[in-house]
Amino acid sequence: MTPGALTLLCGALGLMLAAGARADQPRGSTDDTGSETAHVPPDPPHRPMGDMPYPMMASMMQMDDRGRLGMALLDQLEWRHTADGNAAVWDAEGWYGGDNNKLWLRSEGERVAGATQNARADLLWDHTFARWWSMQAGGRQDFGAGPGRTWAALGVQGLAPYWFNTEATFYVGEQGRTAMRLKAEYELLFTQRLILQPEGEANLYGKSDPARRLGSGLSDLEIGLRLRYEVRREFAPYIGVVWALQFGGTADYVRESGANPREAQFAAGLRAWF
Repeated sequence: MTPGALTLLCGALGLMLAAGARADQPRGSTDDTGSETAHVPPDPPHRPMGDMPYPMMASMMQMDDRGRLGMALLDQLEWRHTADGNAAVWDAEGWYGGDNNKLWLRSEGERVAGATQNARADLLWDHTFARWWSMQAGGRQDFGAGPGRTWAALGVQGLAPYWFNTEATFYVGEQGRTAMRLKAEYELLFTQRLILQPEGEANLYGKSDPARRLGSGLSDLEIGLRLRYEVRREFAPYIGVVWALQFGGTADYVRESGANPREAQFAAGLRAWF
C-alpha cells in the first residue's frame, strides 16, 4: 500500500470514530464550550418593579377579581291565554356582588283580570362552594290572593351535567309550614340566535293551606316550551306553550272554583337582561 493510500484510510477511520462519538451523546447535549457560547443570560433589569397596590395592579391589567358586578334578568315577561282569561306572567331575577358572594333577588307571579294571583319574592345570600354550584340562604315572601306568608329559605343552584340549569330550595314558614321548590331548564340552540328553552317547575308543601287554596304534597307542576329569537343577546321575543298542572288538594280547590286543574296555555313574551 502506498503512503498516500494509507493516509486516506487513516483519515476516513478518524472521521467514522468522531461521527460515532457524536451519535452516542444524549439528544440536545453539547460540549462545555458549546454550552457556554449558546446560553447568554439576560441583563438584570435596570428598574426593578416595586410593590404595587392591588387597585393599581387591577386597573393596569384590566382584571379585577375582587370587583363587584350586577345583572338583572327578565327571564319571562309574557301574556298567556288561560281559562280564567288573559294573564300577565313574570319571572325575574337579579344579583349583585363578587365571584364568590352575591346578593340575589328572585320574583315570579301572575296577574289575571287585573288581580295578582300566586306571586312570591326571594331575597337570598348566594355563596359559591364548587365550580358550577352555589348555596343560597335568605327569606321568601308570598303575596297576591290570600294572606301573605313569610318563609326562611335554604337551597342550592347550579349547572347540572348535560348543561341543565337547576334550582332546589327548601322553605320553613310560620305555624310549622314547610315547602320545596324545584326548577330546571335547558337551552337547545338551533342557531346562534334561535333557541328552544324547555323548563319545568314543581312546588311541594308539607301541610295544606286553605286560605291560599294549596294542598299538601305535590301542589303544582308547570312545564313550558319556549322558542325565542335573540335580536340581540340582551333582547329576545319568544312564543311558547305552557302546561299548568295541579295535584292533590290544590287540584280539588281548582275544581271547586269551576276551573280545570290540567290546562295548556299559549304564551308570547319577551326575555331581556342588562
